[in-house]
Order: sequence, then structure tokens, then C-alpha cells
Amino acid sequence: MPRKIRSAEFAADRRGFLRTTLIGGAAAISPALYPALAAARSNAQGENPAPCSAQVAQSAPAPEVKSFELDEITISDLQDGMKSGKFSARSLVEKYSLRIDVIDKHGPRINSVLELNPDALSIADALDRERKSKGPRGPMHGIPVLIKDNIDTADGMMTTAGSLALVGAKPPKDSFIAQKLRAAGAVILGKTNLSEWANIRSSHSTSGWSGRGGLTKNPYALDRNPCGSSSGSGAGVSANLCAAAIGTETDGSVVCPSSSNGITGIKPTVGLVSRSGIIPISHTQDGAGPMCRTVRDAAILLGALVGTDPEDAATAESNGKSHSDYTEFLDPNGLRGARIGVVRKSYFGFNDAVDALIEQALDAMKKQGATLVDPADIATLGKFDESELTVFMYELKADLNSYLARLGPSAPVRTLKDIIDFNDRNPQKEMPYFGQDLFLKAEAKGPLSTKEYVDALQKNRQLARTEGIDALMNKHNLDALVAPTGGPAWLTDLINGDHVAGGSSNAAAVAGYPNINVTAGFLFGLPIGISFFGRAWSEPTLIKFAYAFEQTTQTRQAPRFLRSVGPF
Repeated sequence: MPRKIRSAEFAADRRGFLRTTLIGGAAAISPALYPALAAARSNAQGENPAPCSAQVAQSAPAPEVKSFELDEITISDLQDGMKSGKFSARSLVEKYSLRIDVIDKHGPRINSVLELNPDALSIADALDRERKSKGPRGPMHGIPVLIKDNIDTADGMMTTAGSLALVGAKPPKDSFIAQKLRAAGAVILGKTNLSEWANIRSSHSTSGWSGRGGLTKNPYALDRNPCGSSSGSGAGVSANLCAAAIGTETDGSVVCPSSSNGITGIKPTVGLVSRSGIIPISHTQDGAGPMCRTVRDAAILLGALVGTDPEDAATAESNGKSHSDYTEFLDPNGLRGARIGVVRKSYFGFNDAVDALIEQALDAMKKQGATLVDPADIATLGKFDESELTVFMYELKADLNSYLARLGPSAPVRTLKDIIDFNDRNPQKEMPYFGQDLFLKAEAKGPLSTKEYVDALQKNRQLARTEGIDALMNKHNLDALVAPTGGPAWLTDLINGDHVAGGSSNAAAVAGYPNINVTAGFLFGLPIGISFFGRAWSEPTLIKFAYAFEQTTQTRQAPRFLRSVGPF
């Protein structure tokens, strides 16, 4: 999930770091923290960016990775291949499964896939027979998809949020997302590793690490972090281990790993995609969305996921606002006539090289006919950081306890307190690097009727929506907002935790509004993303802009699995 959020309890000793970080001697980053509530930590030494050309001379050689027949292939390419007989759903499952063994479990050992679906081949065979007798169900028919290990499947796979505490738990049925994927004809290939409990256990965590799965690596540089919490989904898609993947986000956990792994990620409006059957953090901010190598693929997958779900009341509002086919909004000239606000305050200034790269991206938009309102700053940024965490702590306890109750009396844990106790009994396996301070804070909270929670939730909505994104877009008559998604992937540090600087996910996340990351370019061989975000239910507009930007810039590069791109 989440970006690092300050709380009143520990703000005093961390406030200085959270408000500033040293980058080559320059101070001042956003008070809006970064994608992993349990993740942000300052790089005390800073990173003084070298010229981009320095990356090649200083990069450590990559492990030998042979080319792969399905490298960079799109969903449409796969459908064409199945139509012609070149591929079948079975052959795709076999090819991706072998590739996972070759580079995820051996070779560079990305470690993005937690387990494979033992039923994948039989499902693929049935879909191949159906294609032959009836034709394909749609664009996802026979397409292998990886899903994050906090998404329930009632099959031979586990759903554990990366925690050993949930090993052996059996979800009573598929999550709504899994049902939608199966109905669309997709093959759920397996589950991806993640930051354990979607990065809500500790304020000192390392993104991409879980007790059950270990550490996921960034495929661009194996000593760098993939961000989180959808670490395995981001790394797996980028490394071409699947056609597409599903991630989840509460604040930054789709867009940050999408940026760090050089892919497209869509964090939808809360309510566009059901959360039922997904291990929760916050029902006011949780969401799930596609993570793909191209905007077109992400649009295809999003259309397969939407729909109203009686078990998720938030989806009722999507009636009349969702679309079964988001590819109809793909327009290579989509930036022409667009009015886009550039959110500079709090979201720029954390890294000079990132700023320079994003300036090039902005120039590309202007050349395509967009009008930029620059700056267009959100006046309320920094005013809802603590209230966001307050809401998380209350909702985590309530929502997680409710989820665990659905698992029935045979579940290994039934409450947040049971999980805390499990971790205390198994510190060497579950807490070798960081503890569970956020779990403890959440457990101490009362019911959702508590005034502190009610006030914090109202504050978040007022400041992020009414006085935040909505006010800014109304004032300047804007179609969307843009900002850098974050900086280059930081060095993974299991001892000290994440070293994060920059990030722009919080306003859209707290508002419950959509956010799309697209790769803007590369620094030191590492991808840098740009975020398009805006009003509720504006996915069609954001997809149009993101696609036009992608088609104009064509910046996606496949990872080379370098051991390192430093030191700098």
C-alpha cells in the first residue's frame, strides 16, 4: 500500500526527515511522503546525480539472460498469435512458467512470483477448447495474468499478504476481481510477492520483502528496490514474466512500483473496481488496478475488472460511470486541446535530474497541443498527512478483523491481535529486519464511531477533494494534473529500511481519485514515471492523455537485469 505517513505519535523525531531530504546538498522535498506507509526513510548521505551517461560506465555486468520469445509482447499480439494458431493459452502458460523458473527462481532471481497456479494448464486447455468451438470471449481470453498475494482465490493457491500467519487459510470464494478475470477468460497464472501486509505493518519496513516470499528485486538493477507494496506485480510485468498483472493501492502501491519498474499502472477511482475478497487496509482508500507494459494493455485489463459488486458498497456509485472497453479512449492525438495543471509545490524539487527529465516530458505534451497551467499547486498538500494515518489505523483494525472473520473458525488467525501475537512468537521468521509498530498502533484504536476517526475522515475528504484536487481543477478549468511519480529506485537496505525521496501519490489516494503512471524516461538506467491524475471517474480522460504521451515519447525499455548501476 502506502506511502509513508507521519503520525502524531512519532512525528516529533521524524518530522525533519519527512519534510526534507538531502539530494546532492540541496534540501527540500515534499512533505507529502512516498509510496509505502511503512517505507519512507531518508537517504542521509543523499544521492548526487551524475550525468546520465555515467550509468553505462559504472553499471555492474548483468547475469546472462537469454532473449525470450514473448519479450515485450502485447495482449493484442498474443490474441493475434492465438487466432493464427502460433500460440495457444496452454503454450503461453508453459512459456511464461518456464521463463519464471529461468529468471525469477534462477539466474538473476527477481523473486517476484510467490507461487504458480497448479490449475493454470487445465484452465488454459479448457479455454483453448472453448476458443475452438465458440470463439474467444474477448480480449483477455487465454491471457496469463499474475495477481498480488492479497487477492483471494478459492483454488489451489494461498492468499497470505506475504505473511506466514495466513499460511493454510482458505478463502471461502474467489475475490470479485478473480471472478471477473475468470469470466473474461484470463488465466490466473500465479500470485506475486509484495511488501508484507501491503506495507502497513511497520514504519521501518523494506518494500518488496515479506516473511513468506523474501525480497523481490528490481529487474533494472538487482540491488535496487522495486518499490511497493505491489512489488512482485511491478517487477514481474516489467521482466516479461506475464502478459499483465494486478496490483493494489492504498497510497502509492500501484503507481510507485509502476514507476520504479518502468511500466504503466492504473490506480482507479475508489469504487470502480471491487475490493471484496482483497485483504484490506482502508475501505476509504483501497483499490486494485492493472499493471502492464503499455497503456493499451492496461486499458484492456481495466475493462475486464470493472463492475458493481453487492459486497462492496462503493461500487454502486460506478453505475453509469464505468466502461467495459477503455480502449475506445486511446487516441494518439489525445493531448491536443488538453488543459493540464503541473503540480510543482511539494511534488518537484527532490532531485534535480528528475526535474530536468520531467521538464522534457512537459515539453513533449506542449508540442502535442496541450496547454499547461504551470504551476497549478494543490493548496492543501501537507495538511492531511497525519489524518490519513489516523484513518488507516482505525480502518485497518476494523477492516482486517472483518476480512479474517470471513475465513471461518478454521483460520489460523482471526483478528489483528492474533497476527501480532503470531509475529511475536515467530520473530526470526516474521520480524528479522523490522517490527510491527503500526499494527500495535492500529490494535490500540477503538471503533469507527470514535470521534477522532470521524473527524480525521471528514478532514481528509474536505482537504483532498473539496479544497484540494476539485478546487484546483475548477479554478483553472483543468482536465488533469501531472507530477513526477517519484525518483529513481533506491538501493535496497534490509537493515535500515527504505531510502525514499519524492512522490506524488497522496492527493489522489486520499481523495479516492484515479492516478495513472507512465514511464517518462530513464536516469542512470533506472525508469522514472510521470503521474496523470484528476477528478473522480476521470479514467477515460487520463487514459487518453497517458496513451498520447506514451505514443509520443516511446520511452519504455525492457530491463537488462544489471547487478548494479552504481556506486554514485
